[in-house]
Amino acid sequence: MTVCAIEPPSASGAVGVPEAGCVITADGSYAARLAPAGDCWFAERWTLDGPEPYAVPLPGNQPEEPGTGVQPMGDGRVLVHRPSASRHLFSLLYPTGPGTGELPLGTVECSEPGTRLVLLPPAPGGARAYALASGPRSSSVWLVAGGASGPERLAEVPGRCSGGVWLDGTGRLLALDRELGGRTKTVTVDLERAVVSPLLQIADDSDDRLVLADPDSGLLLISSDAPSPGQERLGWGVLGSTLPVRFPECLRLPDCVVTPFAIQPGQVLTPENCAVGLRVDGAFGTWVGTWRPAERRVRHLPAPEGWLAGAGVWTPEGVLRLPYATRATPCGVSHLTATAARGNAGAAEPGRPGGETEPAQTGGEAEWGRTGGVPEPGRTGGAASARPAAPSEPRPPAPPGSEAPAPSVARSAGSAPARPVPLQQAPLGRLVTN
Repeated sequence: MTVCAIEPPSASGAVGVPEAGCVITADGSYAARLAPAGDCWFAERWTLDGPEPYAVPLPGNQPEEPGTGVQPMGDGRVLVHRPSASRHLFSLLYPTGPGTGELPLGTVECSEPGTRLVLLPPAPGGARAYALASGPRSSSVWLVAGGASGPERLAEVPGRCSGGVWLDGTGRLLALDRELGGRTKTVTVDLERAVVSPLLQIADDSDDRLVLADPDSGLLLISSDAPSPGQERLGWGVLGSTLPVRFPECLRLPDCVVTPFAIQPGQVLTPENCAVGLRVDGAFGTWVGTWRPAERRVRHLPAPEGWLAGAGVWTPEGVLRLPYATRATPCGVSHLTATAARGNAGAAEPGRPGGETEPAQTGGEAEWGRTGGVPEPGRTGGAASARPAAPSEPRPPAPPGSEAPAPSVARSAGSAPARPVPLQQAPLGRLVTN
């Protein structure tokens, strides 16, 4: 069993590596990251829901260590997680005129050797924040901000857990990837009832993980080695659907690592039309991919300069917002709007050598727009203003050829509920590759 105990608030340092480069609230209003200042680090909050993004540095009484975790809250404060050995200190930072205010929340101590505690992704609503303590035999979900009196352990899950995906819009249902008995399967944790239920099992001998989920449409992005034993593949399914998980060939990119990071919200009853943002890492760099289940192709686009790789959020209207930071623009957001694919098969993929082409996986028209952060008076160093994409920046590829037939629709408007089926084990066991 993972043993964690609450201690009174106290100061603590940390060592290690950052938990995440940039974290964005579920509604896209705020972001937070550790920003460099010479050889030091400090927490920085970005405001993203105004006409221009701007950054607010939140330096504490001493510089942060590289292992400090940060997460924006819905009210604009920033949660910081400072680990040190088995102790984990949590505080809220907020701007106070020329300085930074700090509200200590308490400490979680994980005494069992081999236990790792990390912040979970921002919860819907932004009023609460959670952490996952993963031990060799069991894992615990902690409420670390937004509770009545300091950190509170909410649920214990047998097995070593990782990941963390929210399945509903209230922050009640959390999916975790649990390693138990030599296999990894996804389970659902009801945080109000402290009940654990199986969610995803494609085959008895497969490792199945949930990567992303959209509560509006029920679209699930899944990683599994079921179709190719020993090799992880990306697939998609729908929460509560009786149709099988599908593993599109277009999501298999040779010699590349493909990581989904954002799903377009607001597409109720039409999961096949949800746009998905992909981070693609290959030998020639990192770039952005966009994909919809209804289109058997990935559109490859150059990443904006200074992209905080892996961070981004879709608007309901289908605009992908990517935060970036450069010397000239310390706080900026690039906007990507991709239109329907048409025209010219065989366009070259950005970042791939010598104009290599894969007609089934390329292209689509797209338009980049950028907004540069306007520093809040007295808070940030350096000035930045809105600017369009420079002519020297890489352009997206030419439009692709005729579209491939769309796969089967995972849920129809006439037969499915308006919301995902809550908690019950999703019947995702059948396997289809297309």
